Amino acid sequence: MATQSRDPITCHVLDTTTGRPAANLSVTLVCCTIPNVIFHCKTNADGRILNWQNTQGSQGELGAHYAAVEGTPNCPVGSSIWKLKFDTGAHYGPANTFFPVVELSFLVKEGEHFHVPLLLAPYSFTTYRGS
Repeated sequence: MATQSRDPITCHVLDTTTGRPAANLSVTLVCCTIPNVIFHCKTNADGRILNWQNTQGSQGELGAHYAAVEGTPNCPVGSSIWKLKFDTGAHYGPANTFFPVVELSFLVKEGEHFHVPLLLAPYSFTTYRGS
């Protein structure tokens, strides 16, 4: 069986209260330049998203939109701004977290892979640009 290649934007979520991956967490990926380019997925058993599913008007795979975004205001040429939205309220329960949604905006450059890890707890989170 052939392995599916990863999309140019991936993420990994770890629950720091348990020391385990945050499996089955709903995550939305939005291109801030083209608002109808929306992708959605749930983290796998290892807390990772390697491939996104398009929704709400998005056409085709993430890679096609990733390369097509041009002329983003306040961005270097060949780059764009994207946002990850993590549904942490559903993961912990709405009364059990200070952050019901964690939103991370970041700049991507065409042709590069961007991995965004999120270390998550009910009352804190940390993120960084992964490799």
